[in-house]
This record gives sequence, structure tokens and C-alpha cells, in this order.
Amino acid sequence: MLRPRIIPSLLVHKGGLIKTRGFKDPKYIGDPINAVRIFSEKEADELMVFDIDATINKSTPNFNLIKKLAAECRMPLCYGGGITSSDQASKIIDQGVEKIAISAAAIKNPSILSEIANSVGCQSVVAIIDLKKKKSIFGDKYEVYSHNGLVKHSIDPFELIKEFENAGAGEVVINFIDKDGLMEGYDIDMAINLKKRINVPLTILGGAGTLEHIAELIRNVGIIGVASGSLFVFKGKYRAVLINYPTREQKIKLCEKALEFYFSERQDYI
Repeated sequence: MLRPRIIPSLLVHKGGLIKTRGFKDPKYIGDPINAVRIFSEKEADELMVFDIDATINKSTPNFNLIKKLAAECRMPLCYGGGITSSDQASKIIDQGVEKIAISAAAIKNPSILSEIANSVGCQSVVAIIDLKKKKSIFGDKYEVYSHNGLVKHSIDPFELIKEFENAGAGEVVINFIDKDGLMEGYDIDMAINLKKRINVPLTILGGAGTLEHIAELIRNVGIIGVASGSLFVFKGKYRAVLINYPTREQKIKLCEKALEFYFSERQDYI
């Protein structure tokens, strides 16, 4: 049986790794190459690395960094940041990266997903959607943002997901801005809603502070990608920097128990 993927998410800012809260208050974590080396040693299922400066600065992907990351990576690597053309995507894939992540460029022009998919295959195209919850007396509403949460887009998240799917995205990553760095748990209700309405592999990012948060998400949503930043770079209540990842035995036990509960309790899984 397929198992959920447990995925560390790393943010590159000015050449170093940082971790944010609500996309603000960056804290320096360390060297990205060293972090990738450690996650490789710990046999992470997959790794996501995002250059959060590239789109803001309108710069091209850092191919020198990408080459170094790919050389150290012993698991599937997803890279995002500054990718705006199929030529750039192909060059990144040629360096050993498995997946290309697109956010702002795809919102502006969804056809870029089609172009990249035609070049490297749908399985290598990941659409990133950053969501922020807006509370009102009429119920919660989720708004789409890009550019590190600075630009709001007037489009329904589910309409955007469908547009991305039709354009050729092979996976969608939903990043919850309000949950980023808080380590208080995922937005379970929205994750369930998303899983029901999406037709490609789904990854949820934002909120994990413990392995139990990961198990809770899997118990409620099933086989998805479960991504986190803070959980895998901090340790303890004082958020000391320590790169960590569950052992193979911990991971198997966690996923099997969570999925057993999911399949026994939920009848809407497809």
C-alpha cells in the first residue's frame, strides 16, 4: 500500500536557511547544503526547497545552488523560486531535481504549467497555493496570496486548483499562511475539504509541531503529502535549532496506525 509522504520544507533567504511565522519574523537556521545532507542521511521521503527571494526580486533561479542541492540529495527534491519558463524548468530537471514548484508565475499565467508539463512531464510540475483564512460573520473564507504573502488574488482557491489541474499540474501543495511556524497543528477541516475536491496528489504544509499533528492529518485525510518546516528544524519549547526527522520505524508505525484509522472510520476515500 502507498504511504503518505513526510516532507521537510526549507526556505532559502539570502543564501541561508530561515524559518518564518505567518510568513514574517524570519529566524536563521543554517546552511542549506548541510541541511540537505542531514535529511539525506536521515532518509527523508522527499524534500522541498523554496528560494523565497527570487520572485520578490524578479530574479532567475539560482542554478549554482540548485546543482549543489541536487548533488547532496538522496531523495526526491522539489525546488521552487524564480521559475518562469520551460527552459528554466528543463535545466533544473537536468541537474537532478525531480519536481518544479510554481506559484506566482502560474497564478499570473496558468499556461506556464502546460508548457513545463510538456517539457518535463506532469509528474514533475507542482503548483503551490498560499492560503490565508479570513474570518467573518458569514463564515470562514480562504484567500489566495503570492509573493511571500504580500499580494492577494481575487480568485476562489478551488477554482484555482481546478485551473491548475487542467493546465497540467501533477501535484498541488497548499500552504496555510495563518498556520506557518505556529506548530499548533494543521487546518484539518480545510484539508479534508481539499482532498474531496482535488484530482491530483495533494500536499499540505503549515502547522505541524509534533508527529501527532502529522498522524492527525493522515487519520482525517488519508494518503497525501504531509509537509512541515518548523517541526524538522526546531527542538523543544525554546525552538532550539536542531535538524531532525522520524526514523524509518517511527514513520512506518505512525503512517500505518493513522491509515488504519482512516480506512476504518471514513467511507468517502477514493
